[in-house]
Amino acid sequence: MQYPCLIKFAWLTVAIIAFCMFVPSLSAQTSDAQANESQSWTKTTESHTDNTNPTRTTESHKQSAKGTLDNQTVERLGADGHYEPYYDIEKESVQVNGTTIRTIERTFARDASGQKILTQVTEEEKQTLQAGDEKVVRTTSNADLDGHLQVAQREVTNTKKIPEVQEKNTTVFLSDGQGGMAASMQIQQREKRSSDHTVKVQASTLLPDGSGNWQVHERKESTNKEDGKERTTEEQVLRPGADGKLASVSRTVGKESETAVGEKKNTVDTYSPEVSGSADGNLHLSQRVTVVKRAGSDGAQATEKRLEQLNPVDPGAGLQVSTKTLDIVQPSTSGTRETRTVEARDVSGSFTVVSFDTQKSDNVHAVDVEITPQNKAK
Repeated sequence: MQYPCLIKFAWLTVAIIAFCMFVPSLSAQTSDAQANESQSWTKTTESHTDNTNPTRTTESHKQSAKGTLDNQTVERLGADGHYEPYYDIEKESVQVNGTTIRTIERTFARDASGQKILTQVTEEEKQTLQAGDEKVVRTTSNADLDGHLQVAQREVTNTKKIPEVQEKNTTVFLSDGQGGMAASMQIQQREKRSSDHTVKVQASTLLPDGSGNWQVHERKESTNKEDGKERTTEEQVLRPGADGKLASVSRTVGKESETAVGEKKNTVDTYSPEVSGSADGNLHLSQRVTVVKRAGSDGAQATEKRLEQLNPVDPGAGLQVSTKTLDIVQPSTSGTRETRTVEARDVSGSFTVVSFDTQKSDNVHAVDVEITPQNKAK
């Protein structure tokens, strides 16, 4: 049983940006179709990364009175120099009633002839209960060699809300190979909001021991505080040591600010005990991510990201920039065009382009205003 993979899956964060539009009604004949059309879009992204096969991703989003439909098609460059289908993901969300939303996501691979083959289905049912409480059941099924779906994993999440406090408990069940499901992991999360704009979150991951008892495998404690145009965040991760007691294994400190001219800056420092040349067991600064976002007078938006790390050959020299990313979004009346360039420091200390992506979208609202840096390396 791969517990680390389960934990990574559980902590996978999915960022969703919702755009709400309100247009006053000028007549009784206002068309809902026009509103739905403004929330439907398509975009195409081409990705070119060193030592990997170029890919092209086409995404579409459609919204109607019944729900939403999202499609994603990924193509890779074939031997003949043309793009060929690689895999597809279809996601459909339907409002079952006033309290329940059902979402089905299907993943398809491609056979030698390019035909779609269903490989995985994830079904989610989200139910809103009294006082704002929620229950979410998510079931993932994988196709066997004969193409029949077999339930592989099920997650049950119960969220309870009381004034200033939200408690969320998730249990992950895995197939036992005999047609049943066995509880394999629990995540217990508690979030508390204070009147001074401070949010404290404590989340614990529990795994069963050899006797079937639940033991804390990891705990995350974070504090977020807003003060005008500044926001600070601090998070630490604790795990049991040799004595069984929880000890800090990493710490991140972030600061987000905005200048008078609208420039936004976000810096996140990461501290770790696993720093070359240090054996005192204390946490030391090991990485810094800085993101600066600027908006042009023409509506264009430029985002610069710098990743600083310790030099493994000379850690005592401090942090040095290892990768630089420049993302430019150009809006127009018909949509947006985005280019992203990633440069990495080579052995000589010079920077070379290792990735170049282009993206076109007909979504005129596609400009993202979030500045939280992404930690996923390309």
